[in-house]
Amino acid sequence: MSDTDDTGPADSANPADSANTEQTRLTAWVHGQVQGVGFRWWTRARALELGLVGSATNLPARRVEVVAEGPRAACERLLAALRSTDTPGQVDHVAEQWSAPKGDRTGFVER
Repeated sequence: MSDTDDTGPADSANPADSANTEQTRLTAWVHGQVQGVGFRWWTRARALELGLVGSATNLPARRVEVVAEGPRAACERLLAALRSTDTPGQVDHVAEQWSAPKGDRTGFVER
């Protein structure tokens, strides 16, 4: 390693770096008027912009289930977007669950 090379094991041990790249799975249940208003399409677009894979699925009782896998920081940004006032329709509540990624998704689909 040269004197000008500042990459190496010390940098990879930075907790902030590992938190940003740690792979995770976010499952979010979005409650409100989120069906028939383009919410799943909007969610898919945000997820793809963030490099996430997963799905957005209509559920009974005016809910949409969003499953997203990728870097934790990107999933947190998607969750913040789901809770923002920028969504189509009206979001009343978002419940979330974090888990280990399953790696069973490719792309991001609307169901």
